[in-house]
Amino acid sequence: MTIRVLIADDHAIVRSGLGMLINAQEDMEVVGYAADGKEACEKALEIRPDVVLMDLSMPPGENGLTATARLKEAAPDIQVLVLTMHDDEEYLFRVLQAGAAGYILKSAPDLDLISAIRSVNNGMAYLYPSATKSLIEEFLQMVKNGEEQAKYEILTDREKEVLVLIAKGFSNKEIAEQLTVSVKTVESHKAHIMEKLHLRTRPDLVRYAIKKGWLDFE
Repeated sequence: MTIRVLIADDHAIVRSGLGMLINAQEDMEVVGYAADGKEACEKALEIRPDVVLMDLSMPPGENGLTATARLKEAAPDIQVLVLTMHDDEEYLFRVLQAGAAGYILKSAPDLDLISAIRSVNNGMAYLYPSATKSLIEEFLQMVKNGEEQAKYEILTDREKEVLVLIAKGFSNKEIAEQLTVSVKTVESHKAHIMEKLHLRTRPDLVRYAIKKGWLDFE
């Protein structure tokens, strides 16, 4: 299937160059262009591309960070790959918090960009190597400070069981049957988990469990 891509960048020459590169791929097609975040959101909701290639800095108007957060809230099925010149962990974490599926530098080779588009289209996260290093370093620092362990330990043993089962895709009814409790009890545990971990949706719970390495996919 062809990957439908929307390109958002405030520089016309960059949009043109990226369009030529992407359209040269047999499995990709550029379906639209935008010059700022506001236009990117409007066109994405209208065209419904598979992937939005979003420049982080797009003055004037709405920037890529704000646009990413707004777009993901309105259309969570559309994947956003952020393209930026900023090799800075501050931007990296803000981009991920906004809901982007990937982060790649404008200085990256063409093949890396194409690979990144394919990855996020397949539902995988893509982080440029330098960004991955920043994430790992921060995680190790958090572990050293005891923050990750402390956050997990606020859950009861039963809540931990429920969290893992939710993340594995079991319904409330199926979890209730496995743990020999009522559906209402499972819903109560789920509410407590989300409150303690400051999460809002079931996908948030899944991403949290994956990030912490609590799922066994074998």
